[in-house]
Amino acid sequence: MKNKFLLLISFLSFNYLVQGQQVRYSLSMPRPETHYFEVDMYISGFKGNFLDLSMPVWAPGSYLVREFEKNVDFFEAESNGKKLGVKKADKNTWRIETVSSDIHVHYSVYAYELSVRTSFLDDSHGYINGTSVFMYIEGKKNLSGTLEIKPHPSFKKISTSLEKTGTNTYHFPDYDILADCPIEIGNQFTFHFNAAGVDHEVAMYGDGNYDVEELKKDMAKVVEAATRVFGENPNKYYLFIVHNLTVGSGGLEHLSSTTLQVNRYTYSGSGYKGFLSLVAHEYFHLWNVKRMRADVLGPFNYDQENYTTLLWVQEGFTSYYDELLLVRSGYHDVKDYFRILSGMMNTLETTPGNKVQSAAESSYDAWIKGYRPNENSVNSQISYYSKGQVLGWILDMEIIIRTKGEKRLDDLMSYLYNTYYKKEKRGFSETEFMKAANLIAGSDLSAFFTDYVYGTKTIDYQSYLQHFGLRLVQNDKSGEVWLGAKLSDAGGKIIVKETTRGGSAYESGLNVNDEIIACNGIRMDLSTFNRLIAGGVAGQEFNLVIARDNVMKDLKIKLLPNPFKDHQVAAADQTDVNQEKLLKKWLGK
Repeated sequence: MKNKFLLLISFLSFNYLVQGQQVRYSLSMPRPETHYFEVDMYISGFKGNFLDLSMPVWAPGSYLVREFEKNVDFFEAESNGKKLGVKKADKNTWRIETVSSDIHVHYSVYAYELSVRTSFLDDSHGYINGTSVFMYIEGKKNLSGTLEIKPHPSFKKISTSLEKTGTNTYHFPDYDILADCPIEIGNQFTFHFNAAGVDHEVAMYGDGNYDVEELKKDMAKVVEAATRVFGENPNKYYLFIVHNLTVGSGGLEHLSSTTLQVNRYTYSGSGYKGFLSLVAHEYFHLWNVKRMRADVLGPFNYDQENYTTLLWVQEGFTSYYDELLLVRSGYHDVKDYFRILSGMMNTLETTPGNKVQSAAESSYDAWIKGYRPNENSVNSQISYYSKGQVLGWILDMEIIIRTKGEKRLDDLMSYLYNTYYKKEKRGFSETEFMKAANLIAGSDLSAFFTDYVYGTKTIDYQSYLQHFGLRLVQNDKSGEVWLGAKLSDAGGKIIVKETTRGGSAYESGLNVNDEIIACNGIRMDLSTFNRLIAGGVAGQEFNLVIARDNVMKDLKIKLLPNPFKDHQVAAADQTDVNQEKLLKKWLGK
């Protein structure tokens, strides 16, 4: 009894200490034209020789170390009006010395990169991604707290999915949630729609040619289609932050919100379907990645890379569904979708890196290759988006074929969501993913994983398509010549930007950054050179004069035939009842 009593006292003392630890943030922007956010942290209940505060070096969903700490200025700490000693413990950690009472920390963050993964401030609005603005207390990311936002007087609205507790004050249960709820501050136009039993808010920054009533209707259809895959929507409220800009940069997913950046005139013609596809992609992520996820993708280590071989599932499958959901919502007809599938195949099969890097390797190396492409990337790597998109399609067909139309990829996604997120409250390993796929397919999928996920074997598309009353049409391009180079006009100079393995330029020794000056004794401009090459025939040779690092050089190029085939999905001449059944199951019609 005595030992149990002492244990109880010890537990209560520890619990009191934890409950006594508090953190409160205040965010202000007194001079938005300078692009600085001012952050104040009020910390209490900590004792010790030092306290470490760290800034994340990356943003979840964007797999690149971006070194957000580089934008921090004017860091200082005080207690009871007395300045405390501060020194850097490492590149992204500030160590506050002699911690024995309440602490007030102040620092400034320079924010002038308007992308979905960074933060931005000017005189028109402020946009915050938490990982690039808010520091966390080392070892205490699970600590709840509050955030007070003090907008510049010219900014009248705040849009965020954080829990509001008062005028411009918000609560977060832990740092992960604070970091995962982007904030738009300014004079954005907002509207709401209800879909799947969830209140959705759309916050529009910038003018655009959008129609609010049309967006309400169309975005709701996409939301409903995504929710049907999983059978439930886990949110009560969801926020779309939309930046209407000259040049968009895509989207980034969050637990109960997303940020989309698009061209301000994207809301008409084919661009509008592109916008709805982006909506579908980021919304689908609220399940796939934010809840149903690879085991390393949360809780996050914000100090370094978080490696996984499963981004081809997390991002690639989401890319597959973003177009499939538009079919199910009625925005793509079958012919539209077949053109999209054909484009997916051609992108994959005309990239030489597809024979060098596997989908699993592309996922794992995202940190060093995926977000850092160079002039040789087309020859050495493949995107886990494009490869994963095709693999999602192929696995969908595999499951449908093997179960005779009883199950499809939706069932695998739903199983992973219910088993690992809802029941076991954790992510899954790649072994668990493969076991789940086998379970849903009702048979062994080892060949699929060995050949297409961990290997670089060419996919036998026809063997799948024939089960759905479809066929693969391959048009030979060998009658065309193929330079295999990207050229740019730099002030009248023809500059080589990229050469593709197997192309005439690559095989003849033309290098990136070479300047093409003349061909067959005639000075060239870009349009003339392109016409000359287009009019050539396989085997024809051209004598070039190039400048390489300003050194003149003669180079002979031999035109080679185009080695790639054009892939097209087409309906078979005749179909039977079983094929039509499987096609209906696949497209969700």
